[in-house]
Amino acid sequence: MKNKFHKIFPSLEGQGVGLIVLLLTLIPNLSAQTGNDLIGARSAAMGGYNVTLFDVWSTNNNQAGLGFMKDLSGGIYYENRFLLKETSYKAGAFVIPLKTAAFGISVTSFGFELYNETKAGLSYGKRFGDKFSMGVQINYLNTKLTQEYGSKTALTGAVGIIAKLSDELSLGVHVYNPTRTKLATYDNERVPTIMKLGLDYRFSEKVMLAVSTQKDVDFDAVVNAGLEYHITQILYLRGGISTNPTQYAFGFGMQLKDFKVDISSSFHQTLGITPGISIIYSKKKKAKEQGTPSI
Repeated sequence: MKNKFHKIFPSLEGQGVGLIVLLLTLIPNLSAQTGNDLIGARSAAMGGYNVTLFDVWSTNNNQAGLGFMKDLSGGIYYENRFLLKETSYKAGAFVIPLKTAAFGISVTSFGFELYNETKAGLSYGKRFGDKFSMGVQINYLNTKLTQEYGSKTALTGAVGIIAKLSDELSLGVHVYNPTRTKLATYDNERVPTIMKLGLDYRFSEKVMLAVSTQKDVDFDAVVNAGLEYHITQILYLRGGISTNPTQYAFGFGMQLKDFKVDISSSFHQTLGITPGISIIYSKKKKAKEQGTPSI
């Protein structure tokens, strides 16, 4: 969208949108929904890594993770990017598990009254045995740029897999918008197509190291790396880094009976701090109903 923003920028000065326009122009991956940004403070604290993780945020991050979900779950997420209310990012998700599969829905919103992106997604993931799962999603996108310029809508899809290669090593692959959906006729503008490939290695039940690369077909590749340490029964510590641009992240999580609270903070060398928080509620099944163990 940056060519369009250059064209309309003069008409928006004085309306409080200049800063967000500048950010969207200079930082391609700031725009949230059309680029399928991550959901969840756990992932944010691990440098943006999420391709093999499975929880309620799999509805957006990698739908294959839904195949390993066994508990009815719901969650909310808030991220205050660079401490600016105009770039706030909000999300919610809900998962309904079946015997070897699960349905999920997610809704995300980015921006403010003069510029806003909204995405609603319906997803499905199915497990094949104990070590392999596949997932798909269909999304409805709405991008609004002031009353003068109106809004645009589009439908996109996503597909992903997660494979447990061994007791310690897992592989994840995810492709967002493989059909290269067009968002607007102006400048042949298309919803980004983003491919992710990641691995996580579990040194023990307490320590996991994860690395992934993601590639927008129109931009350079990004590398995400994160570490999670399950320090006590209720406490998790996390840290991570991502490239292009370089950002550092850290955070922690707390498991409180049926609730899990995750806190994250990332740091951009130029734009500053982005704090985030997510809360997940899971209705646990009885032990005899749990079935196969999760990976």
